[in-house]
Amino acid sequence: MLESTVAKLETVQVLPTQYYSPCNDGVPMETDQHKLQTELLINSLKPWLEQHGGGCVDGNLFVYINSKQLPDEEFKGPYVFVVLGRSKKKPKNWTVWEESKGIDVLIELLPNGKTKTDKNDNKRFCQNQFKVPEYFWFDSSHPEDCAGFYLQDDVYEDIPLDAQNRLFSRRLGLKLLRWHGVYENIEAVWLRWATLKGGLLLTLQECASLAEQRANTVEQRAEAAEAEVAHLRALLAEKE
Repeated sequence: MLESTVAKLETVQVLPTQYYSPCNDGVPMETDQHKLQTELLINSLKPWLEQHGGGCVDGNLFVYINSKQLPDEEFKGPYVFVVLGRSKKKPKNWTVWEESKGIDVLIELLPNGKTKTDKNDNKRFCQNQFKVPEYFWFDSSHPEDCAGFYLQDDVYEDIPLDAQNRLFSRRLGLKLLRWHGVYENIEAVWLRWATLKGGLLLTLQECASLAEQRANTVEQRAEAAEAEVAHLRALLAEKE
């Protein structure tokens, strides 16, 4: 009886967890701007997710969809991905069988020199293997190269740009736009999240800086008002 039980246990497939699967390939990102772009998309979306049902947003990690762990077929390392309604804990990697949830939104930041063939191959991979409901790409070296797709009957359809050249994410109810500005002392065109009304989703650091600017403005206005009052009192004193 014991021997038969052991034999059955030996035939049970034990799926590896995220802690026993490679989490990256050791290849650094293309440029510092790629790293900052990834951080900007992730850090600005985290506070929004906490207020809208929760979810996990992360990037530059491997995502496994099959326990066989075959390179270039069953796992891939997207730059930014979003999984709605899941824990916000930082994963070592995303193993679909362990989390019981696939990716909802994936954003690929194209490296320099990415050819049309490369892009189409990645798009087909996300369509056929990952089956990601929404897939976007952005080339920071050529900001006009920005596109989005949604899965319709297992085939990607183009997400059209709106009148303000923004891409709409149905899954998140947010827009992706190209914003020219300064982030971390680098002036460039950045891909950013925005509300349907066009307001940018800010990182916590940006929120703190904005609050400080407003506080300084209020203080300056208060000082100016006090100076004006003192001036008026001085004029009244002269007339008396």
